[in-house]
Amino acid sequence: MSFGQGGPSWGPGDTQTPDWAALAEESEARGRRRKLLFIGGGVLATAAIAGIVATAVVSSNKNSTSSDKNASQLPAPETLPSESDGPQPTFSSVAPKPVLNPKDFINSAKLDKAPLNAGTLFPGKKLTMGTRPYTKGATNRTTNCAAVTQGSLGSVLKKNGCRQVIRATYVRNGIAITVGVAVFDTEASALKAKAQASGGITPLAGSGVSAFCMHNTVCLRRTNSVGRYAYFTQTGFTSGKKVTTAEKAVFQTADDLDQFVFNQIAARGRTQASAAANAPAS
Repeated sequence: MSFGQGGPSWGPGDTQTPDWAALAEESEARGRRRKLLFIGGGVLATAAIAGIVATAVVSSNKNSTSSDKNASQLPAPETLPSESDGPQPTFSSVAPKPVLNPKDFINSAKLDKAPLNAGTLFPGKKLTMGTRPYTKGATNRTTNCAAVTQGSLGSVLKKNGCRQVIRATYVRNGIAITVGVAVFDTEASALKAKAQASGGITPLAGSGVSAFCMHNTVCLRRTNSVGRYAYFTQTGFTSGKKVTTAEKAVFQTADDLDQFVFNQIAARGRTQASAAANAPAS
């Protein structure tokens, strides 16, 4: 039995079963044809890629040859001179002077040789700190350190080798302050005096400033030091009014004069260090 065009073929007899062997053989034949086509296509693709690579290699070689040719045609670099025609640097054989520390000059009497008196520590008739002007009153200098102190401060100064005390008084708006600068040979002695200080400097009246901080009234006392100098301040009202912690103007006055004295002593160190650095070599 057979179907119409395009239908399958059946085997002999009337069993009506397909001829499996024939179908298998036909399928195998179609598979072999496809495989050959794939293999052929792969060969063609490989051949095409090889052709592209070959073309690239030829082009690369061509470019390289052209580049080498162009490089060989470049002009030679200009020859640089072996030595400069300009002046050559010179170096001094003299060693530079050492940097001097201003604090060294105020730490020891061996180096601190600048003039020292009331005029050098407290120059002029006035001083201004910020916007606050102060008028200078009396000044005093003595080598009897204990004679210008109150309480046990005199014995402390003497014990630590005080050489002299220089005092000055300033006044502003009814508030007066006396600054006493005690001078020692070394910074160590000044630090000991500061640490052991008790009592205070005696207020210095005169030159337009009436007596203040007398008759057991309450005043503000402070102690400080820098280098071989210890300095003490006593601040109070010229009216005799007692100072309390609420009196901001009194504390501002003490701050100002404390800073002023520090600045003056520090300036001594800078001036002497600068002079030593610029002095001709001996």
